[in-house]
Amino acid sequence: MVLGDMVLRMAGTTPAAPALQDKHKSLTYAELAEEISRVSGHFKACGLRRNDRVAIFLDSRIETVIASFAVSAAGGIFVLCNPILKGHQVAHILNDTKARFFITGTGRYEAVYDDVLKSACQTLILTDDEPLYANTGSCTVIRWSSFTEEVPNSPSGLGQLVESDIATIFYTSGSTGLPKGVIISHRNLVAGAISVSSYLKNTPDDRILALLPLGFDAGFSQLTTGFYSGAEVILHNYLTPSDVSRVCDRHKVTGITAVPPTFIQLLKADWTDSACHSLRYFANTGGHMPEQLLGRLRAQFPKAEPYLMYGLTEAFRSTYLNPKEVDKRPNSIGKAIPNAEILVVKPDGSLAGPDEEGELVHRGPLVAQGYWNDKDLTDKKFRAAPDQPEGRPYAERAVWSGDMVRMDKDGFLYFVGRNDDMIKVGGARVSPGEVEEILYGVESVREAAVFGIPDEDLGARIIAVIAFDDKDASRVEATLSHCRRTLPVFMVPSEIVVLDTLPRSPNGKIDRKALKSTLVSDSVGG
Repeated sequence: MVLGDMVLRMAGTTPAAPALQDKHKSLTYAELAEEISRVSGHFKACGLRRNDRVAIFLDSRIETVIASFAVSAAGGIFVLCNPILKGHQVAHILNDTKARFFITGTGRYEAVYDDVLKSACQTLILTDDEPLYANTGSCTVIRWSSFTEEVPNSPSGLGQLVESDIATIFYTSGSTGLPKGVIISHRNLVAGAISVSSYLKNTPDDRILALLPLGFDAGFSQLTTGFYSGAEVILHNYLTPSDVSRVCDRHKVTGITAVPPTFIQLLKADWTDSACHSLRYFANTGGHMPEQLLGRLRAQFPKAEPYLMYGLTEAFRSTYLNPKEVDKRPNSIGKAIPNAEILVVKPDGSLAGPDEEGELVHRGPLVAQGYWNDKDLTDKKFRAAPDQPEGRPYAERAVWSGDMVRMDKDGFLYFVGRNDDMIKVGGARVSPGEVEEILYGVESVREAAVFGIPDEDLGARIIAVIAFDDKDASRVEATLSHCRRTLPVFMVPSEIVVLDTLPRSPNGKIDRKALKSTLVSDSVGG
């Protein structure tokens, strides 16, 4: 099965079932399949060749979904650019992938055209008919409205798509440098949809809110899990918490996946009883769910099952905690998702025993094909798992996450921290996540991030960056007092830096890289 087969399968069995909607339009599965087929034919007529990269710079709307699936059906590779990216970031993706096609709106193009003109882009496809005043250089300009016309005669000879073909490239932020592209095959996307929809128990009765950017692997997953299970996917561009609650009430949303900072904001909205009780599940991605936040969400949505998940772009999803286990072990990231194996590997390459720390290593069909244009990094992060049988003619590649975890005697995993984020204070290793969990136990703490700053005597000292719910000057001392009561001395932050809000990455996560860089430079400068 390849990506488009999910929609075709549902169009054949339940053609009139609702498939997709945004604020302007809704489509049944039959209508969605028809539009994907027609637009795919137009792409081929425009000269799209097999494995051509097509960059898509749009918000969450029906055209974004149709373009992605149509490019794939035509044999191309779609590359979704997060809609909040700036011109130089979009240009990096265009240049890195050598994308020949660029799909965006007129206003968006005018905001980034200086950078786009320096790329390899040959064809610009605009999704609206607004007048265009910006320079387009040598690019051929096509309006999306022309794609609604009868499909022209398009070149044949594409050949059969197979599951190992590249479907997309997801760009993910690294610890250093510019974002890196992760190569995702049709097999990766389909295996992920089957696995995740099975443990989330998605059915055609579900109405899934696609709240995350579609260029984020977990965001695109809302489409694939929804389409594989025959559910309806509701596209929404996050503006305010109240806006989301109204959408959930209007459509009786049954499933939401979001990053913890977004969930914190959503709790500020006024939720109707109808919206709260229609929600069947909520799931986290993009970081650990603080226990206090989990409790507040469960109180707000009493009929919803919580799914605590861990994943990385290079393997989509790795673990989830069964909702039945949440009360017993709320800080666990669970066990391996269906059709994946998770190993905990010590620095010497041996498998860790119960409660021993080690690196999380993921093997199975969800493991990506590597990094685009970066063989060295691919060889470093994608390599054989330590327990492969002797005599195997080739080594299956697993992904080495760089995340430190431990597994208890019952096989449940617990996140410890990033290899490169662990703080060494006077020879002791401190997990930022463990300190952050204590900080989130303070009622007034809205957001928190913990870092280690170089220290001549201790090796590192712990700094906490916090956004409080109010500007009460006593909050800092009260928070430090709470830490002193609940943490060993060496884990207590030496300083609390207060911000109105913590910076976000394009995917909505706390931008730890930017925060840490600022803290380190300020420390050195001081």
